Formats: sequence, structure tokens, C-alpha cells
Amino acid sequence: QVRLVESGGGLVQPGGSLRLSCAASGFTYGRAAMSWYRQAPGKERELVATIMTTNGRARYADSVKGRFTISRDDSKDTVYLQMNDRKSEDTAVYYCAQEGTGPEYSFWGQGTQVTVSS
Repeated sequence: QVRLVESGGGLVQPGGSLRLSCAASGFTYGRAAMSWYRQAPGKERELVATIMTTNGRARYADSVKGRFTISRDDSKDTVYLQMNDRKSEDTAVYYCAQEGTGPEYSFWGQGTQVTVSS
């Protein structure tokens, strides 16, 4: 079992910055990647960013490219999402996820609310 705990959410003004953290505990076997997803009210959950376990390569949704950065600290088994130049459409619940090599290795965090508003 893997437990994922997100933190760092809150209220930020448009154009501001915020960093989310996702601390993982448990085994890392079967972890293909770590990802951040978000779900805005009335919308489907969407993939925001992914960082691969093997080579550290990152991928981003077009809507956040150039503004968001995903990174990891293996010594702390923590993944981060640095969000700059926030826009109102970034308001959502952000979820951390372990992308497993199989469904038995895939896990979700509980989510953290991020609100962009003046």
C-alpha cells in the first residue's frame, strides 16, 4: 500500500505562485511515474503533469506548459508542482497520483484545493 499526502494548496491571486507537495509513504515497487491531476467544478479530472520514475522526464498539459514545473526529491520521496503565473482557470482540486506498472500499483492522494482569485 502507498499513501500519498498533498499539501500546499490555498488561495492565490492571479499571476501569483504556489507550490504543491506530495509526500509518498510505502513501497515504490511498481511505480512507473508520479503525476498531478486536477478537477475543476463541473469538469472532468485532467492530467496536469507527469514525471517518469526511470529517467525523470516530465510531460505537461498544454494549458500549463511554461507555467508549471513538476519535480521530485527522491531522498524525501516527495513530488512537487511549482505553479507560476496562476490563472483563474487553474482553480481546482489538485490530486497527486502514483502511476503504477499495473492497477495494483496505482494510488491517489486525497486532493488539495487551489483557488485563484483576486
